[in-house]
Amino acid sequence: MFPEMSCHTFAPGQHQHAFPWVATVLAGVLITTIVVDVIGNLLVIVSVFRNRKLRKAGNAFVVSLAFADLVVAIYPYPLVLTAIFHNGWIAGYIHCQISGFLMGLSVIGSIFNITGIAINRYCYICHNLKYDKLFSSSNTMCYVMLVWTLTILAIVPNWFVESLQYDPRVYSCTFAQSVSSLYTITVVVVHFILPMSIVTYCYLRIWILVIQVRRRVKPDSRPKIKPHDLRNFLTMFVVFVLFAVCWAPLNLIGLMVALDSRLSRAIPEWLFTASYFMAYFNSCLNAVIYGVLNHNFRKEYKRIVLIILKFHYLDRLFLEPFQQTMDMQYFPKQT
Repeated sequence: MFPEMSCHTFAPGQHQHAFPWVATVLAGVLITTIVVDVIGNLLVIVSVFRNRKLRKAGNAFVVSLAFADLVVAIYPYPLVLTAIFHNGWIAGYIHCQISGFLMGLSVIGSIFNITGIAINRYCYICHNLKYDKLFSSSNTMCYVMLVWTLTILAIVPNWFVESLQYDPRVYSCTFAQSVSSLYTITVVVVHFILPMSIVTYCYLRIWILVIQVRRRVKPDSRPKIKPHDLRNFLTMFVVFVLFAVCWAPLNLIGLMVALDSRLSRAIPEWLFTASYFMAYFNSCLNAVIYGVLNHNFRKEYKRIVLIILKFHYLDRLFLEPFQQTMDMQYFPKQT
């Protein structure tokens, strides 16, 4: 999922961008992404476990997707940020390999979870009578485990082709898939085009049914698309669209270069770098989308924030004076 325009062996080498301010902009984007990613996806996970209305089978994939987004913010992104500040990779070879592995784990896991969400929504809206049987609690947990099993299996081949390498243009240890054009094409098709096609089919079928119900083309066909179900579908649809928009440029570049290696010299470096950080930025968007479009998530976000603020206020109101008293009692100032 991380196509390269040229092969870079691991080296902490320097790389000077054409404009000095580029590193500052990239660092700003990444810092924003990390902060929003961590706070937002923790809110998503806590919200689902706290709120009974959010503890639905389909939201198991939402939690799994939040975990996939959280992984990169905790480990790889801070290392990329360090590389930006030092204008080169200083974390060493092992961290480079782990960082590249987790990057791939996150993006492929995200794609597969988005596919799982789309199939879940399709079954719920278009095949409602079979939904409870297909997505029982035990079945859903099995599906989530299958998603992560397939994700790990999808990443393992990169170790055999030795594609985890540092690219100074994007300050990242990532998958240098130009090591093999055939491999790059296979990865883009299997890890991006195929899942996105499945998601597109599912959402297209849902849209067709929604339009038919609205126009009463099928008055007897489950006019049971409730407003909140439609809103939930629209939320997941926006998640899919933004993911596709953020990741399509990078995958398109990789596919073009794999088909014709001469294009690697024709594609501007700024475009390649921008496509990478555009893809990175996607990891912080989902939690924001839930908060904006989903009433239950928005309500639970507010509750969690208020609880945190209330706890912080009580801490300052009671614990600080107590701590000061203890300090004065046991550690009196010496005159």
